[in-house]
Amino acid sequence: MQSQRMFSEIENLEGEMAQALMELVRVPAVAPENGGEGESKKAEKLMERLEAVGFDKIERYDAEDARVPSKKRPNVVAYSYGHSSTERLWIITHMDIVPPGEESLWTVTKSFVPALKEGRIYGRGSEDNAQSMIASIFAVKALKNLDTKLKRTMALAFVADEEQGSTYGIQHLIKQGLFKKDDLIIVPDGGSENGSFIEIAEKSALWFRIRTTGKQAHASRPHKGLNALRVGMEYALALDKMLHEKYSLTDAYFDPPESTIEPTKKDKNVDAVNIIPGEDITYFDCRILPNYNLNEIISDIKKLAEDFEKKTEATIKFEPIQKTVAPKPTDPNAKIVTMLKETIRKVRGIEPKVGGIGGGTCAAFFRRIDVPAVVWSTIDETAHQPNEYSKIENLVNDAKVFALLAVS
Repeated sequence: MQSQRMFSEIENLEGEMAQALMELVRVPAVAPENGGEGESKKAEKLMERLEAVGFDKIERYDAEDARVPSKKRPNVVAYSYGHSSTERLWIITHMDIVPPGEESLWTVTKSFVPALKEGRIYGRGSEDNAQSMIASIFAVKALKNLDTKLKRTMALAFVADEEQGSTYGIQHLIKQGLFKKDDLIIVPDGGSENGSFIEIAEKSALWFRIRTTGKQAHASRPHKGLNALRVGMEYALALDKMLHEKYSLTDAYFDPPESTIEPTKKDKNVDAVNIIPGEDITYFDCRILPNYNLNEIISDIKKLAEDFEKKTEATIKFEPIQKTVAPKPTDPNAKIVTMLKETIRKVRGIEPKVGGIGGGTCAAFFRRIDVPAVVWSTIDETAHQPNEYSKIENLVNDAKVFALLAVS
């Protein structure tokens, strides 16, 4: 009976939840690495919402960052205290978003102009991660509206810098000593369309740039130069093929089951068509199965670069951006896993399954300090794409799961 009242209250809040999500989409929070100003404006909007809900305690843990106008990257923590237990259920979401990409590809609406159409809210950051931010807040709001006694404290953390490595976000919070070994940690930053998938393991991550240096010249006199673009493209294609062929194991425990190796970004080189570029810069994003040693992969990357240097006389440098070795997976029998499974069964009537993913999340940093953490939410996996959206149905149903976890 209590759960039905709670679910009904959350459903009654659907319209307000949708409006709150759209408010967040209107406030960009792009990292300085991508030309943005950070999360300060979004944190201010979020604080207004948290204060209106009436959380028992709201704190800020800002990390200094001279690259943004505010000189700080905000992290917000809000508590709703449990009355019969000191146990804490943490829900960790992130405020920062990726850039919108090519604006012309946004055909439903502009990237930061949220649009509600056919039960979906479109806009950059709507699914990643505003949906879960709002679901966690309104789970608490519904419980407060009903004056429900919590079995355990709900602690919501809204962090910075997740998309660029979490140095100013969850890593900063961990250094403050906020978390305990027996905390229950949910990171709703991944999942599946029906909400049945619970992530307990991640792949290793290797992001790097390849800087190819040749000699700039007039395009009509190519023999006077060394075309870094041509060499860089040839090397990138050869590297892509070599890595895929050598590191080809699959593991059905992960989704997708193979290591992913993707050339992604290119930096601008010359300003005119009639100039042979003297430098070419290409980026790779690799998510590697834990079976493999990242140092061995890096050694292979450098060896192939040396071979190309000898063949072309260009200079090819490997420059690491992010190197993250996969931590030990969360125990599938950990309390947070069994609790979440049972709650999903009650709310959704489906059988959950556990596994691993390629995307990096804040959960990995908890696993490194031996605090069990799970990644779960209900998503259509539109993150980082044009026309990213969040389903209102998912927003409401995820809030139900978060609320039930706090009282059962």
